[in-house]
Amino acid sequence: GPQPSTSNSEGDLLFLLDSSGSVSYYEFSRVKEFMWDLVQPFTFGPKDVQTSIIHISTMPTMEFPFDRYLSSGTLQQAIQGTQQLMGDTNTGKALSYAKEKFFSDEAGARPDVPKVLVWVTDGFSTDDISEPMQLLKDMGVTVFIVSTGRGNYLELSAAASQPPEKHLHFVDVDDLPIITKELRDAILDVIQANRLHAVDITSSSFRLMWPKLLSQETGYYTLEYAPVGDLARKRTKQVSGAHTSLMLSNLAPETTYEVALIPESNVHYFPPQTTRVTTLAEETGPAQVLISESGPHSFHVSWAPTLDGVIGYQILYGPLPGNSVKLLEVDGKHNSTVVENLAPNTTYLVTVTAVYKSGKEKSLSAKACTQEEGSKVRHLRFEDMGPNTLKASWDSADGKVLGYRVRCRRQTGPSSVISVSPQIHSVILTDLASGTTNKVCVKPMYKNQPGKRLCRMVHMQPGEQNPRALWPRES
Repeated sequence: GPQPSTSNSEGDLLFLLDSSGSVSYYEFSRVKEFMWDLVQPFTFGPKDVQTSIIHISTMPTMEFPFDRYLSSGTLQQAIQGTQQLMGDTNTGKALSYAKEKFFSDEAGARPDVPKVLVWVTDGFSTDDISEPMQLLKDMGVTVFIVSTGRGNYLELSAAASQPPEKHLHFVDVDDLPIITKELRDAILDVIQANRLHAVDITSSSFRLMWPKLLSQETGYYTLEYAPVGDLARKRTKQVSGAHTSLMLSNLAPETTYEVALIPESNVHYFPPQTTRVTTLAEETGPAQVLISESGPHSFHVSWAPTLDGVIGYQILYGPLPGNSVKLLEVDGKHNSTVVENLAPNTTYLVTVTAVYKSGKEKSLSAKACTQEEGSKVRHLRFEDMGPNTLKASWDSADGKVLGYRVRCRRQTGPSSVISVSPQIHSVILTDLASGTTNKVCVKPMYKNQPGKRLCRMVHMQPGEQNPRALWPRES
């Protein structure tokens, strides 16, 4: 659907588009839709965002220069009219060509504005990309990579700007819309760095950020802000020249504010910077997403608080990194569900979205880890080692165990916890009073989270040499 306009962004954005014969017509058309969705909210112009496309083929080709299409309508038509060239996948050649065009007047590029490269690839290249990509990054270009195939993770993570978790995405071509907002926000972080802009926007506040222009000694900033259409309610603040951000609060929800930052310098003249910021609606999304009861193939997802006006929840989940996402829908009266049929020992990104009657949506994400297959100890047993003393031993758990944690809850006396290395499969338990029933649990520890514990109740018979285990229990 239509996106709110994003202005006060300045940068040259170049798409490196795989136009070779290794890409199907269907994939090529889906990538074009993704490109348009990504840039549709931007404002285009010589003082805003400029966009260009370079084809990856046998020989690199520029579809149009940066300064040709300076409105959303004309750019949309240009992207839709882009034709696939076929040929070889010579990405290295295209990167070298991109380096020339990123900094040339002929291509409409501008000096002293942020440069962003978005490379959408099926993960295949017939020539080397490492050297030309490094040259681009050394010249200050921020590189985002979207792989729609089975690209080499190590190669692509080295090619993308750092850190790779912010600049590299693996996603199926049909699921490109899932990453659109995240990628757009990351691009905005780059191209808004030199302009007054807002972050952390809520229904009643936002934080303004701007480049460092002044210092404590060279002046101060005057900040003016008011609702659009009601400038009589203008408020003014003075901010020290040492500051580069300010939180504005007590604002009205769903209101667009006109903001002006005026640098008052005693050294140089700096023109005022302006921006418009729209606060969010008062509807709030889940404030907390909790993951529990994790097993090798499932986990339990719950969220809070329960929200009024919600007609339902959508739970999106998929492996990290990965290219598949699945959807669960939950009635608005419930605040939990079980996610099943998962891969063991895998990290998942889980996003809970509240869908309101108004059509608005609010989301919150969390990471969840499934356990390793068979991640529990087996055959917990006991051996009498003398008065009030037992030896507890067990068979090792499956997978890469980092250690074991043994907890003894005594009927009389304090509980105790013993941690041992993965090579040790027994401990000595002391101070177990005669005639008492005690609970002993052994839990394997893994990198992501603990495994399942195995518990036994053991009774110390008065006057008997051998303890008696009453029953096993898993939890």
